[in-house]
Parts: sequence; structure tokens; C-alpha cells
Amino acid sequence: MQYKTLGHSDLKVSALGLGCMGMSFAYDDRNDQESNATLELALDLGVNFWDTADMYGQGENEKLLAPHLKKNRDKIILATKFGFRPKEGGGTYFDGSPEYLRKACDASLLRLGIDTIDLYYAHRADGEVPIEETVGAMADLIKEGKVRYLGLSEVAPATLRKAHAVHPITALQSEYSMFSRGVEEEILPLCQELGISFIPYSPLGRAMLTGKVASAAQMDDTDFRKKLPRFQQENFEKNQAFIKALTSYAQQLGATAAQLAIAWVLHQGEDIIPIPGTKKRKYLQENAQAASIQLSANQLNEINQILKDHSVHGDRYTEGALKLVNR
Repeated sequence: MQYKTLGHSDLKVSALGLGCMGMSFAYDDRNDQESNATLELALDLGVNFWDTADMYGQGENEKLLAPHLKKNRDKIILATKFGFRPKEGGGTYFDGSPEYLRKACDASLLRLGIDTIDLYYAHRADGEVPIEETVGAMADLIKEGKVRYLGLSEVAPATLRKAHAVHPITALQSEYSMFSRGVEEEILPLCQELGISFIPYSPLGRAMLTGKVASAAQMDDTDFRKKLPRFQQENFEKNQAFIKALTSYAQQLGATAAQLAIAWVLHQGEDIIPIPGTKKRKYLQENAQAASIQLSANQLNEINQILKDHSVHGDRYTEGALKLVNR
């Protein structure tokens, strides 16, 4: 495994990390035994950059990681997030207030069983609280020794610039894959300008880019993808033409579609560190091997031609969720 420096920090993280959300939240078939085995394998493979959030299973995901952190704290760079709070009657809302983030940080530290969070993200930008207030309060956590470095997620370029002026932002996490390329025009250049590492989540398009996912109609009701526009039957079927083209090209290179999708993301910039999520050892092993795939300029051009030849059908989020991103 290769390693990169995270932003302007002193943190050395694996070239790709591990998204832990699906182990406890959003997808069906929770299996803590397999998830724990996957976490152990991650360390064996040198995948030391682990990503979670307090909302994943209402703290259950942080608790799942706690025993591994206790045994291997010096081997793991731990990132978690705050901000989403449950509403009465269901659903969530985002709270980026200084008062709430202090409570959220203390609660995460308790669940994780650690003294300091390596990278602490605001999970979104609060439309009612200026980002300067949120980041200023997050910076206070660094002074208190509870947090080492700060991150943001799914914010607009102007918001990122404002936040960075208050306190250096080490990492920005937003969705990025062959299917979701909205960050390319402004966000990626801005991160490069400011020395901020870009952390793509869902680099596999919520597993659609693996070619192994059933349509929403065949998913369990507990799987949140069932509501996403991109997975609805008509859009799903239209997107299969690209999946087939990607799989065919990957086979020519001796790789899987998933490996090629991750490798493509890695080749979009030195400061890009994707965090594909999985709860299964076989997929972690497959994903980790993508870090060693070297694509030539000609191969990248051929892949980009495949991307140009196929439109993406369906938004990445529901209408309500889209209101919380890029603000």
C-alpha cells in the first residue's frame, strides 16, 4: 500500500481509505462478525484511513470501530463527522451550531473510546449558521486537544474558501466517481490551490459501477438506494450500457470494473484519496488492489471516451437530500 500526506497535516494515510458506513447503516444485511473481520483485514492490507460518522446507525458504527481503535490506535487515522440530528417522527436535519458540535464531539469520543479524533468533519454546511461560526468552534476543539485536523463535506467552493480563511481545512469529502463528476470544474482546482486533500466517497457509484448490483426493485426495503433516482428501474436500465462498456474495458486490462473505477478516480489528482465503502473482506481485498493499477495516458483517454459516449441517468440523491449539498 502506498501512503500520502493528508493536506498540510502530519497524517500519513493509505492511498485509499475504508468507508465504514455500510457496516452499520443505509444498506441491508448488517453482519458485525464480517465487518470486524474486514476491519482487521484492512490493517493487514495497510488501509489505515477509516471513515465513519456519528449518524451511521445513530452512533453504532463508531461503537463498532472502538475495539479496533483500542488495540491499534497508533495504526489508524480515524475520521468522523457531526451535524445530522434525528427529527421527531423520522428523518434528519443538519445542525452546525457551535453548541451542538461540542456535544457531538464529546459523544463521538466516548463511543470511539479515544481521546482525540484525527480528522473531524462537518457533515454538511448549515444553511442557518455561517460556516465561519461552525469552523471557528471546530478550531476550538483543536485547542482543547479533542481534534487534530478539520474537514468539511459537500460544501460549495465559496463556502470552502470562507472556512479555510478561518482555520486551515485539511480535507474535503464529497461524492465523486465516474457517475458523479460535479466537483471537477471548481472544487478539485480549489482544493489543489489551497492544499486541501480531496476525499471522494462513493467512488463506485454506491456499488453500481461494480456491475454486481440489482435494481431498486430487487433491493431490500432497508437499503436506502431503493429511493435514489439513479437506481429506479428506468434509469438503472439505461445506465447498464455504460456499466457493460466499463466492465469490458476493465477485463482487457486484467481488472474488475470496480478496480478500474477506483483507479480512474485515483488518477484524477495526487491529492485525491477515495474511501470506497465495504463490509466484506472479498470486496476490500479487490478494492485495495486498485491502488496499484497504473493507467497510461492512452488508457485514460480511452476511458474518458467511454465516459463521453454514455450519459448518466438519474440524480445521485433525492430532491430533499440534494438541497443539503453544494451550499
